Amino acid sequence: MSNKFVRWFEDIDIDDVSQVGGKNAALGEMYRELTAQNVRIPNGFAVTADAYRHVLDTNGAWGKLQTLLDGLDPDNIKDLQKCGAAARAIVSACTLPEDLESAILAQYAILKAEYGDDVSLAVRSSATAEDSPEASFAGQNETYLNVSGEDALLDAYRRCLVSNFTDRSIHYKYDNNFDYLKVYLCVVVMKMVRSDSGSSGVMFSLDTETGFKDVVFINAAIGLGESVVQGSVDPDSFYVHKPTFEKGARSVLKRKLGKKQQKMIFADTLNTANIATEYTRYIDTSAEEQTQFCISDEDVMVLAEYAIKVEAHFSNKANMHRPMDMEWGKDGLDGHLYMLQARPETVESQKRGNLLEVYHLRETSSILAQGQAVGARIGAGQVRIVNDIQRLSEFQTGDVLVTSSTTPDWEPVMKIAAAIVTNGGGRTCHAAIVARELGIPAVVGVGAGFDALEDGQEITVSCADGEVGNIYEGILDFDIETDDLSDLKRPRTKIMMNLGNPDQAFNLSSLPVDGIGLARLEFIISEYIKAHPMAFRHPEKVDQKTRQAIAAMSEAYADPADFFVKTLSEGVATLAASVYPEPCVVRMSDFKSNEYSALLGGQFFEPTEANPMIGFRGAARYSHPSYAEGFGLECAAMKRVRDEMGLTNVILMIPFCRRVEEGKKTLEAMASHGLVRGENGLEIYVMCEIPNNVILIDEFANLFDGFSIGSNDLTQLTLGVDRDSELVAFDFDERDPGVMQMIRLAVEGARRNNRHSGLCGQAPSDYPEVVEFLVGLGIDSISLNPDTILATTRQVLEVEARLGRVV
Repeated sequence: MSNKFVRWFEDIDIDDVSQVGGKNAALGEMYRELTAQNVRIPNGFAVTADAYRHVLDTNGAWGKLQTLLDGLDPDNIKDLQKCGAAARAIVSACTLPEDLESAILAQYAILKAEYGDDVSLAVRSSATAEDSPEASFAGQNETYLNVSGEDALLDAYRRCLVSNFTDRSIHYKYDNNFDYLKVYLCVVVMKMVRSDSGSSGVMFSLDTETGFKDVVFINAAIGLGESVVQGSVDPDSFYVHKPTFEKGARSVLKRKLGKKQQKMIFADTLNTANIATEYTRYIDTSAEEQTQFCISDEDVMVLAEYAIKVEAHFSNKANMHRPMDMEWGKDGLDGHLYMLQARPETVESQKRGNLLEVYHLRETSSILAQGQAVGARIGAGQVRIVNDIQRLSEFQTGDVLVTSSTTPDWEPVMKIAAAIVTNGGGRTCHAAIVARELGIPAVVGVGAGFDALEDGQEITVSCADGEVGNIYEGILDFDIETDDLSDLKRPRTKIMMNLGNPDQAFNLSSLPVDGIGLARLEFIISEYIKAHPMAFRHPEKVDQKTRQAIAAMSEAYADPADFFVKTLSEGVATLAASVYPEPCVVRMSDFKSNEYSALLGGQFFEPTEANPMIGFRGAARYSHPSYAEGFGLECAAMKRVRDEMGLTNVILMIPFCRRVEEGKKTLEAMASHGLVRGENGLEIYVMCEIPNNVILIDEFANLFDGFSIGSNDLTQLTLGVDRDSELVAFDFDERDPGVMQMIRLAVEGARRNNRHSGLCGQAPSDYPEVVEFLVGLGIDSISLNPDTILATTRQVLEVEARLGRVV
């Protein structure tokens, strides 16, 4: 079947890049090696580098191209555009030799025999230098979908050859030190997966923004996958946690509903030569399509399994860990999911050493717009709005590129931009991929806020605060903190992290910590759920406006309670996954009544209290009739995290438990919701933040597995100071001898009862002397704010060295 001009996937492996190009080599490798592992790859063949050389040899094109490209300055945009157009004209004028045409059409006939005469094709460029770990060539050359008929196939093949000299491809070769004439253009011809009537997207076997290697990141949109790559739609996104997946858990770790404003489908316009002038087209999606996830959780699990198998195979082949960048499609006719491409991820996986780089804004201003953050960096400059490729030559070094979306033709100016802002797209669109590769901050999918940006305006683009990218008015000052972690030892005292924002979890996973010592549910509820838990249980008790808002936010879920449980559980699971298998101590909700009232629908369920700080909060709420059902939703979410999602490193913690009897009632309530202490390794801690917790620590130790000292509330209640009152703020001091004595008694009591002792309050993050005191007591763990972890770790090591406690 195969010959020097065409080779079938079954005759290709990853070592054949020089003959068939990167895309073909990976497809052949997967088809040969992974089909038996139930990874579906559509069949096809490669048109080889020999075929490319044969076309240019026969037409005498080499000398013309050499003369044209000699002396080209690719950084001169006008020169690049002129030279690129001339090079494409040379290749476009080439005729295909008869022996090559015959070889291609003979293989096409075999594909039709396998799949039927009406089979449509994907005809895709596959350069001999692409898809290496160092250079992806993403989007540099053309792809044609929905190709049908002999004339259309040959025309698409010829167009692919021409695309070897697009402006962006020429510049990319220059940037990566490739000889323009020694990158040969091979072509993939494969059975078209009918995702035009299904869905498709891209996925990575790591988190693209942070390099966190324990997840599969999947983007999905309706119709053909080019819409995701081009950035024309905001896709759905999903994360799956690889370690728990491989242990049998089958749950989405985290999800985000995208707008999916349009979908790409097949076009049917033909010219007189019976060749499609446009193979695909965009149409608007329906309201129903936009408000539902476009693939099921079962689909997500199949894709995650594909990604894990592909990564494992290519890692074993390379004898090193090799994160992968993949494309997939779901066929709307047969319902199956297919792998369409796999290549090494070229940005995060190439980072070396233990250098930690963290960007911090030193000032803030008005937020003009927000979108999805790409790259945990900050950039600033003047807005340059460019929506026409002809205006690229006007772009100046250090400008902020602002545009609807980008294509590979824009890459010469993207590399000199201070930052990039796009109206559409998700975190795997073209603008995001290139920005990440260039190390430039980008905010994509800005949407409505896009109109707030004006040409010449000075702005700061910050992607340093998690998944939301903020665009600030004016040029703001920022710092870049760089730490070399290679020589940082781990102290005997466990160093843990206070963290409530799941968006920051993967970025902070590289910090040298022994887990999360305090994960707060309040942030997830207020920022992601936004409504009072009881409003999900009793929508009949709220007004119509609130009911409509809750119905809208839960439209993609089975019911409002399902939205609450899944959103809360996925937020917690993301935090737990970032430190897995190290412990993640999750504190059940500790809103005060005034804070609960501020949530959507909260005013219908909350009392008005004179002093909420010591009022209806913490454990007192959990079995109380006015909140018991809300606590039930919290428990359902935590049970899902541990039992369904497999994150058994989650330790639950009860806040503000005033009395031993209250602790017993709380544990009984948890057990009634399936959270039984000891079952499936469940540990339950209690906050030690009320003097009675210290006085009766032996009794509390009979109920709970550990104590986490909350220095904020313990100081407040020991000194009788309302920490919310500015009038008496001068009397609030965690270092007061009485407070320190309380902490000492708590640590000694925990040790006496063989229970874990930790401190998760603000004090050690603010005061070095408190750290020294805690290490001297022999406390088991100290939980810190992320920005103080490195400095405090070094201090703890010094103290332990003085005390002779070096590990």
